[in-house]
Amino acid sequence: MLHIATVHFRSPAWIEIQTRHLREHIPVPFQTWTSLQGIDPSYASYFDRVIEQGGLHAAKLNHLAGEICHEAAGEDLLMFLDGDAFPIADPMPLIEDALARAPLVAVRRAENVDEPQPHPCFCVTTVEFWRTLPGDWTAGPLWAGARGKLTTDVGANLLRRLELSGTPWVQVLRSNRRNLDPLNFGVYGDVIYHHGAGFRTGELSPAHRNEAPTPWRAPRVPLAHTVARAINHQRWRRWERGVEKRQQQQAQAIYERIQRNDPLWLSEFI
Repeated sequence: MLHIATVHFRSPAWIEIQTRHLREHIPVPFQTWTSLQGIDPSYASYFDRVIEQGGLHAAKLNHLAGEICHEAAGEDLLMFLDGDAFPIADPMPLIEDALARAPLVAVRRAENVDEPQPHPCFCVTTVEFWRTLPGDWTAGPLWAGARGKLTTDVGANLLRRLELSGTPWVQVLRSNRRNLDPLNFGVYGDVIYHHGAGFRTGELSPAHRNEAPTPWRAPRVPLAHTVARAINHQRWRRWERGVEKRQQQQAQAIYERIQRNDPLWLSEFI
């Protein structure tokens, strides 16, 4: 049995899309587990199990995994999916091949300034492995992000637990043939699509910030640094607003094509 854990928050926009693609592309028996904080309870009909939750995204994933592990058999598969992620092809060959080589397979968003950790937009392991590691999606350990600034994100503690236990994992990387955005609208391993802007719009990632304009360096004269700071702030805000606007427009246009089941929407990427 495959158990799928996914979190939806405040918006039901991706529920029908995600569950439709799961039915279309997963050929093995599966159960869907979710939380629907801030969403009309009528959407519970799309899922097998709905767990009442609050708190941050990583904590919700950990809680869902705990509920699944309490009921499921050790050999059952545990899949994590972001709410705006879904298969675009049968993922089982990729999963079976990966789990024959390592106990966990997950997306790594290398395009996000070489982010090192497993990402929950797509991750699969066994119930027994998640129990014994134990798995943990929370942030914690730091790494160098945009322009060398230290950062962390969801999955950091999972990566560290894999490292400390000497456990290998299989990385599923971005496979887009065309990129409309440095991070969002990603296809991974040719089988998983992650919209990346499904629940939060206009939030710039390390991949976006790494493309920010280079700050102007002031000459060594009186008041120059004050002027430089003001100019750099204006340039940053102008650039940031432009990126956010473009990202929101692209996200909405792609979402609308997916929602109406446009058979050609994937041609934008693959």
